[in-house]
Amino acid sequence: MLDDFFVRAMLAGLGVAAVAGPLGSFVVWRRMAYFGDATAHAAILGVAISLAFHISIYAGTTLVAAAMAAAISALVSRGQTVDTMLGVLSHSALAIGLVAISFVPQARSDLSAYLFGDILAVGPGDLALIWAGAAGVLGLLAWRWQRLLTASLNEELAMAAGIDPRTERLVLSLALAIVVALSIRVVGSLLISAMLIVPAAAARGLSRSPERMVGNATLIAAVAVMAGLWASLYLDTPAGPSIITAAAAIFMFSQAFRRA
Repeated sequence: MLDDFFVRAMLAGLGVAAVAGPLGSFVVWRRMAYFGDATAHAAILGVAISLAFHISIYAGTTLVAAAMAAAISALVSRGQTVDTMLGVLSHSALAIGLVAISFVPQARSDLSAYLFGDILAVGPGDLALIWAGAAGVLGLLAWRWQRLLTASLNEELAMAAGIDPRTERLVLSLALAIVVALSIRVVGSLLISAMLIVPAAAARGLSRSPERMVGNATLIAAVAVMAGLWASLYLDTPAGPSIITAAAAIFMFSQAFRRA
């Protein structure tokens, strides 16, 4: 029989996988890997603020990640050099967050849990928030699907169709901020981007349509969660990194299968 904590961990991981597949596909299509890094690294500052002011970790990380995402979207819209700006913001956000969290005594002992996740410590309340947030993001993506897809594939075509690419970029930014907040207990702030990118990258070579890629990415993310948790259970390895390792193994297998 599986213990309750392991069942909750599986359900939490599957909740994140359900939203990581669709959103990760947009991250891959729009080449937003650094964007995801900057938003995820800002979550550490959100953790420090949450603990310092005794508010929900999810609320603090969502607010800070959303602020970072909005700032990046504004800079990109103004024509700033994207790669350089995202690199500066990503690493600066992580450094500022680590400095800030050092002033919060109760966070020092749990720092690795925020950096690499602690999915086995997910409680019923965390599980409810993860699935509620995932359902909200999936609903948002389904509602804006055609607009988001058109703006991701060709911004000129989107403008000709009356779609404002900046609005769709902001929608994706806010969705990404919510997923970052949801995922911090599952894989941690340093590995959230990998959870988004690796399954989607593995699915890209196996899919013939955007919808099929989203479905394959979600399935790969779910398989990685299950495989990583079981490996963690039997090999006594960290759960969050084990999940990403499983996703990376699937990616390498998909590349070999594609070449074959």
